[in-house]
Amino acid sequence: MTSDPRLDLLGLINGFQITQAIRVAATLRVADHLNDGARSARELAALTRSHPDSLYRLLRALAAVGVFREGEDRTFILTPMGECLRTDSGTPLGAWAEVVGSPYFWQAWGHLLHSVRTGENAFQDLNGTDVWRFRAEHPEHGALFNRAMTQFSSASAEAVIRAYDFSPFRHVVDVGGGHGLMLAAILHAHPLVRGTLFDQPEVVGQARTVLAEHSVADRCNIVGGSFFEAIPEGADAYLMRAVIHDWKDDEAIAILKVCRRAAGESARLLLIERLIGPPNEMPGAKFSDLNMLVSPGGRERTREEFSDLLGKSGFELTRIFPASTHNVIEARPR
Repeated sequence: MTSDPRLDLLGLINGFQITQAIRVAATLRVADHLNDGARSARELAALTRSHPDSLYRLLRALAAVGVFREGEDRTFILTPMGECLRTDSGTPLGAWAEVVGSPYFWQAWGHLLHSVRTGENAFQDLNGTDVWRFRAEHPEHGALFNRAMTQFSSASAEAVIRAYDFSPFRHVVDVGGGHGLMLAAILHAHPLVRGTLFDQPEVVGQARTVLAEHSVADRCNIVGGSFFEAIPEGADAYLMRAVIHDWKDDEAIAILKVCRRAAGESARLLLIERLIGPPNEMPGAKFSDLNMLVSPGGRERTREEFSDLLGKSGFELTRIFPASTHNVIEARPR
Protein backbone atom coordinates (compact mmCIF):
# COMPACT_ATOMS: atom_id res chain seq x y z
CA MET A 1 0.00 0.00 0.00
CA THR A 2 1.52 3.28 -1.09
CA SER A 3 1.50 6.23 1.26
CA ASP A 4 -0.28 9.47 0.50
CA PRO A 5 2.20 12.37 0.88
CA ARG A 6 -0.62 14.76 1.72
CA LEU A 7 -1.96 12.56 4.50
CA ASP A 8 1.56 11.86 5.78
CA LEU A 9 2.23 15.59 6.00
CA LEU A 10 -1.16 16.23 7.59
CA GLY A 11 -0.26 13.71 10.31
CA LEU A 12 2.92 15.65 11.04
CA ILE A 13 1.10 18.99 11.03
CA ASN A 14 -1.44 17.72 13.55
CA GLY A 15 1.17 16.13 15.79
CA PHE A 16 0.56 18.78 18.46
CA GLN A 17 -2.82 17.18 19.15
CA ILE A 18 -1.20 13.91 20.21
CA THR A 19 1.36 15.77 22.34
CA GLN A 20 -1.34 17.52 24.33
CA ALA A 21 -3.49 14.41 24.64
CA ILE A 22 -0.58 12.42 26.08
CA ARG A 23 0.23 15.27 28.44
CA VAL A 24 -3.32 15.18 29.83
CA ALA A 25 -3.23 11.39 30.26
CA ALA A 26 0.12 11.67 32.05
CA THR A 27 -1.07 14.48 34.32
CA LEU A 28 -4.18 12.46 35.27
CA ARG A 29 -2.01 9.36 35.94
CA VAL A 30 -4.28 7.23 33.75
CA ALA A 31 -1.53 4.64 33.21
CA ASP A 32 -1.10 4.17 36.97
CA HIS A 33 -4.82 3.49 37.32
CA LEU A 34 -4.58 0.86 34.55
CA ASN A 35 -1.60 -0.87 36.13
CA ASP A 36 -3.74 -3.68 37.59
CA GLY A 37 -5.80 -4.31 34.47
CA ALA A 38 -8.68 -3.03 32.39
CA ARG A 39 -10.94 -0.27 33.62
CA SER A 40 -13.87 1.50 32.05
CA ALA A 41 -13.74 5.15 31.08
CA ARG A 42 -16.33 5.84 33.78
CA GLU A 43 -14.18 4.17 36.45
CA LEU A 44 -11.16 6.10 35.28
CA ALA A 45 -13.14 9.35 35.31
CA ALA A 46 -14.04 8.77 38.95
CA LEU A 47 -10.44 7.97 39.86
CA THR A 48 -9.04 11.01 38.01
CA ARG A 49 -11.91 13.38 38.85
CA SER A 50 -12.60 13.93 35.17
CA HIS A 51 -15.68 14.37 33.01
CA PRO A 52 -16.60 10.80 31.92
CA ASP A 53 -17.51 11.43 28.29
CA SER A 54 -14.62 13.84 27.71
CA LEU A 55 -12.15 11.41 29.24
CA TYR A 56 -13.50 8.63 27.04
CA ARG A 57 -12.98 10.80 23.96
CA LEU A 58 -9.40 11.43 25.03
CA LEU A 59 -8.66 7.76 25.68
CA ARG A 60 -10.19 6.46 22.46
CA ALA A 61 -8.08 8.94 20.50
CA LEU A 62 -4.92 7.80 22.27
CA ALA A 63 -5.93 4.18 21.73
CA ALA A 64 -6.11 4.90 18.00
CA VAL A 65 -2.40 5.80 18.03
CA GLY A 66 -1.36 2.89 20.24
CA VAL A 67 -0.92 4.51 23.67
CA PHE A 68 -3.85 2.53 25.14
CA ARG A 69 -6.06 -0.26 23.79
CA GLU A 70 -9.84 0.05 23.79
CA GLY A 71 -11.98 -3.02 24.48
CA GLU A 72 -15.68 -3.61 24.81
CA ASP A 73 -17.95 -1.29 26.77
CA ARG A 74 -15.49 1.60 26.74
CA THR A 75 -12.83 -0.28 28.70
CA PHE A 76 -9.11 0.39 28.30
CA ILE A 77 -5.85 -1.42 28.99
CA LEU A 78 -2.21 -0.41 28.75
CA THR A 79 -0.09 -1.06 25.67
CA PRO A 80 3.74 -1.21 25.73
CA MET A 81 3.74 2.51 24.92
CA GLY A 82 1.23 3.24 27.64
CA GLU A 83 3.37 1.36 30.16
CA CYS A 84 5.97 4.13 29.75
CA LEU A 85 3.50 6.61 31.27
CA ARG A 86 3.38 4.72 34.57
CA THR A 87 5.21 6.57 37.33
CA ASP A 88 6.97 3.33 38.33
CA SER A 89 7.88 2.28 34.78
CA GLY A 90 11.39 1.07 34.10
CA THR A 91 11.37 3.26 30.98
CA PRO A 92 9.33 6.25 32.16
CA LEU A 93 8.31 9.23 30.03
CA GLY A 94 5.31 10.61 31.90
CA ALA A 95 7.09 13.56 33.50
CA TRP A 96 8.55 14.60 30.15
CA ALA A 97 5.07 14.45 28.61
CA GLU A 98 3.91 16.83 31.35
CA VAL A 99 6.86 19.18 30.76
CA VAL A 100 6.44 19.27 26.98
CA GLY A 101 2.75 20.03 27.25
CA SER A 102 3.13 22.72 29.92
CA PRO A 103 2.15 26.22 28.75
CA TYR A 104 5.56 27.79 29.42
CA PHE A 105 7.32 25.12 27.34
CA TRP A 106 4.62 24.99 24.68
CA GLN A 107 4.61 28.74 24.17
CA ALA A 108 8.37 28.81 23.55
CA TRP A 109 7.89 26.39 20.66
CA GLY A 110 5.15 28.65 19.38
CA HIS A 111 7.85 31.33 19.16
CA LEU A 112 10.11 29.20 16.94
CA LEU A 113 9.66 31.53 13.96
CA HIS A 114 11.33 34.31 15.94
CA SER A 115 14.37 32.12 16.58
CA VAL A 116 14.65 31.06 12.95
CA ARG A 117 14.42 34.64 11.72
CA THR A 118 16.78 36.17 14.29
CA GLY A 119 18.92 33.37 15.74
CA GLU A 120 17.78 34.45 19.20
CA ASN A 121 16.54 32.17 21.96
CA ALA A 122 12.74 32.00 21.78
CA PHE A 123 12.18 31.45 25.50
CA GLN A 124 14.36 34.40 26.50
CA ASP A 125 12.64 36.73 24.03
CA LEU A 126 9.17 35.59 25.07
CA ASN A 127 9.67 35.62 28.85
CA GLY A 128 12.44 38.15 29.44
CA THR A 129 14.51 35.56 31.30
CA ASP A 130 16.22 32.26 30.53
CA VAL A 131 14.55 28.92 31.17
CA TRP A 132 16.85 28.09 34.12
CA ARG A 133 15.97 31.26 36.03
CA PHE A 134 12.31 30.78 35.14
CA ARG A 135 12.29 27.30 36.67
CA ALA A 136 14.16 28.54 39.74
CA GLU A 137 11.48 31.21 40.20
CA HIS A 138 8.70 28.66 39.63
CA PRO A 139 9.71 25.66 41.80
CA GLU A 140 6.77 23.54 40.63
CA HIS A 141 8.12 23.65 37.06
CA GLY A 142 11.67 23.07 38.27
CA ALA A 143 10.60 20.02 40.28
CA LEU A 144 8.72 18.54 37.33
CA PHE A 145 11.64 19.15 34.98
CA ASN A 146 14.09 17.53 37.42
CA ARG A 147 11.77 14.54 37.73
CA ALA A 148 11.70 14.26 33.93
CA MET A 149 15.50 14.36 33.80
CA THR A 150 15.68 11.64 36.46
CA GLN A 151 13.30 9.53 34.37
CA PHE A 152 15.48 10.05 31.29
CA SER A 153 18.52 8.97 33.30
CA SER A 154 16.63 5.88 34.43
CA ALA A 155 15.89 4.91 30.85
CA SER A 156 19.39 5.59 29.52
CA ALA A 157 21.53 4.38 32.43
CA GLU A 158 21.42 0.73 31.40
CA ALA A 159 22.42 1.58 27.82
CA VAL A 160 25.32 3.74 29.04
CA ILE A 161 26.57 1.03 31.41
CA ARG A 162 26.41 -1.54 28.60
CA ALA A 163 28.24 0.78 26.21
CA TYR A 164 31.08 1.95 28.47
CA ASP A 165 33.25 0.16 31.04
CA PHE A 166 33.47 2.23 34.23
CA SER A 167 35.30 -0.47 36.22
CA PRO A 168 38.84 0.96 35.69
CA PHE A 169 37.87 4.15 37.56
CA ARG A 170 38.19 4.63 41.30
CA HIS A 171 36.23 7.88 41.55
CA VAL A 172 33.55 9.27 39.18
CA VAL A 173 32.21 12.82 39.51
CA ASP A 174 28.81 13.36 37.89
CA VAL A 175 28.75 17.06 36.95
CA GLY A 176 25.24 18.43 36.67
CA GLY A 177 23.98 15.04 37.76
CA GLY A 178 20.56 16.13 39.02
CA HIS A 179 19.06 13.73 41.55
CA GLY A 180 21.88 11.24 40.97
CA LEU A 181 20.16 8.37 39.22
CA MET A 182 22.79 7.96 36.49
CA LEU A 183 25.63 7.96 39.01
CA ALA A 184 23.71 5.65 41.33
CA ALA A 185 23.28 3.13 38.50
CA ILE A 186 27.00 3.27 37.69
CA LEU A 187 28.01 2.77 41.32
CA HIS A 188 25.51 -0.06 41.75
CA ALA A 189 26.98 -1.83 38.71
CA HIS A 190 30.58 -1.29 39.91
CA PRO A 191 30.88 -1.90 43.68
CA LEU A 192 34.54 -0.80 43.86
CA VAL A 193 33.88 2.67 42.38
CA ARG A 194 32.99 5.67 44.54
CA GLY A 195 31.26 8.79 43.32
CA THR A 196 30.58 12.48 43.82
CA LEU A 197 27.31 14.02 42.71
CA PHE A 198 27.63 17.70 41.78
CA ASP A 199 24.82 20.07 40.85
CA GLN A 200 23.06 23.19 42.12
CA PRO A 201 22.38 22.98 45.87
CA GLU A 202 18.59 23.05 45.46
CA VAL A 203 18.82 20.11 43.02
CA VAL A 204 21.22 17.75 44.80
CA GLY A 205 19.38 18.35 48.06
CA GLN A 206 16.88 15.74 46.86
CA ALA A 207 19.44 13.13 45.79
CA ARG A 208 19.97 11.23 49.04
CA THR A 209 16.80 9.18 48.54
CA VAL A 210 17.81 8.07 45.04
CA LEU A 211 21.28 7.05 46.21
CA ALA A 212 19.84 5.14 49.16
CA GLU A 213 17.37 3.29 46.93
CA HIS A 214 20.34 1.97 44.93
CA SER A 215 22.28 1.14 48.13
CA VAL A 216 25.19 3.40 47.14
CA ALA A 217 24.75 6.37 49.50
CA ASP A 218 27.77 5.26 51.56
CA ARG A 219 29.99 5.49 48.45
CA CYS A 220 28.80 8.84 47.15
CA ASN A 221 29.44 12.41 48.28
CA ILE A 222 26.94 15.15 47.44
CA VAL A 223 28.33 18.59 46.61
CA GLY A 224 26.36 21.69 45.64
CA GLY A 225 27.73 24.48 43.45
CA SER A 226 27.96 25.97 39.97
CA PHE A 227 29.83 24.23 37.16
CA PHE A 228 30.71 27.68 35.81
CA GLU A 229 32.86 28.29 38.88
CA ALA A 230 34.48 25.12 40.27
CA ILE A 231 33.85 21.39 40.54
CA PRO A 232 35.40 18.73 42.84
CA GLU A 233 39.00 17.91 41.97
CA GLY A 234 41.00 14.71 42.02
CA ALA A 235 38.65 12.21 40.35
CA ASP A 236 39.75 10.01 37.49
CA ALA A 237 36.48 10.37 35.56
CA TYR A 238 34.18 13.36 35.05
CA LEU A 239 30.74 12.56 33.68
CA MET A 240 28.18 14.96 32.19
CA ARG A 241 24.89 13.65 30.87
CA ALA A 242 22.96 15.97 28.52
CA VAL A 243 24.62 19.07 29.97
CA ILE A 244 26.73 20.53 27.17
CA HIS A 245 23.87 20.53 24.64
CA ASP A 246 22.02 23.06 26.82
CA TRP A 247 24.62 25.76 26.15
CA LYS A 248 26.02 27.82 23.29
CA ASP A 249 29.65 27.25 22.36
CA ASP A 250 31.17 29.98 24.54
CA GLU A 251 29.29 28.81 27.62
CA ALA A 252 29.97 25.14 26.87
CA ILE A 253 33.69 25.88 26.58
CA ALA A 254 33.57 27.74 29.91
CA ILE A 255 32.02 24.67 31.59
CA LEU A 256 34.53 22.31 29.98
CA LYS A 257 37.45 24.51 31.04
CA VAL A 258 36.28 24.26 34.64
CA CYS A 259 36.30 20.48 34.21
CA ARG A 260 39.79 20.67 32.73
CA ARG A 261 41.08 22.57 35.77
CA ALA A 262 39.67 19.90 38.06
CA ALA A 263 40.83 16.89 36.03
CA GLY A 264 44.30 15.39 36.41
CA GLU A 265 46.40 14.47 33.40
CA SER A 266 45.24 10.83 33.48
CA ALA A 267 41.54 11.58 34.02
CA ARG A 268 38.81 11.01 31.47
CA LEU A 269 35.92 13.27 30.54
CA LEU A 270 32.73 11.45 29.52
CA LEU A 271 29.95 13.38 27.78
CA ILE A 272 26.66 11.57 27.27
CA GLU A 273 25.09 13.40 24.35
CA ARG A 274 23.20 12.98 21.11
CA LEU A 275 25.10 13.32 17.83
CA ILE A 276 23.72 15.01 14.73
CA GLY A 277 23.73 12.39 11.98
CA PRO A 278 24.00 12.53 8.18
CA PRO A 279 21.52 14.41 6.00
CA ASN A 280 17.99 12.96 5.84
CA GLU A 281 18.56 10.69 8.86
CA MET A 282 18.12 10.62 12.67
CA PRO A 283 15.28 13.11 13.16
CA GLY A 284 15.36 12.67 16.95
CA ALA A 285 18.64 14.52 17.36
CA LYS A 286 17.70 17.19 14.84
CA PHE A 287 14.38 18.02 16.50
CA SER A 288 16.12 17.95 19.86
CA ASP A 289 18.42 20.57 18.36
CA LEU A 290 15.40 22.76 17.60
CA ASN A 291 14.30 22.29 21.19
CA MET A 292 17.69 23.61 22.28
CA LEU A 293 17.15 26.62 20.01
CA VAL A 294 13.78 27.59 21.48
CA SER A 295 14.20 26.61 25.14
CA PRO A 296 17.62 26.46 26.85
CA GLY A 297 19.43 28.14 23.96
CA GLY A 298 22.05 25.48 23.25
CA ARG A 299 22.43 23.05 20.36
CA GLU A 300 23.01 19.42 19.44
CA ARG A 301 26.34 18.84 17.70
CA THR A 302 28.14 16.64 15.20
CA ARG A 303 31.19 14.60 16.11
CA GLU A 304 33.38 17.23 14.46
CA GLU A 305 31.75 20.02 16.45
CA PHE A 306 32.30 18.15 19.72
CA SER A 307 35.92 17.55 18.76
CA ASP A 308 36.40 21.27 18.12
CA LEU A 309 34.64 22.23 21.36
CA LEU A 310 36.78 19.83 23.39
CA GLY A 311 39.97 20.99 21.68
CA LYS A 312 39.27 24.61 22.65
CA SER A 313 38.74 23.49 26.26
CA GLY A 314 42.00 21.58 26.75
CA PHE A 315 40.71 18.11 25.88
CA GLU A 316 41.15 15.68 23.01
CA LEU A 317 38.27 13.51 21.81
CA THR A 318 39.44 9.89 21.92
CA ARG A 319 36.49 7.55 21.30
CA ILE A 320 32.71 7.50 20.93
CA PHE A 321 30.56 4.65 22.23
CA PRO A 322 26.96 4.46 20.94
CA ALA A 323 24.45 4.06 23.80
CA SER A 324 20.92 3.81 22.37
CA THR A 325 19.76 7.33 21.40
CA HIS A 326 22.85 8.89 23.00
CA ASN A 327 26.59 8.34 22.91
CA VAL A 328 29.36 8.24 25.46
CA ILE A 329 31.92 10.70 24.11
CA GLU A 330 35.28 10.04 25.77
CA ALA A 331 37.98 12.72 25.95
CA ARG A 332 41.31 13.10 27.73
CA PRO A 333 43.31 16.13 28.80
CA ARG A 334 45.91 17.28 26.36
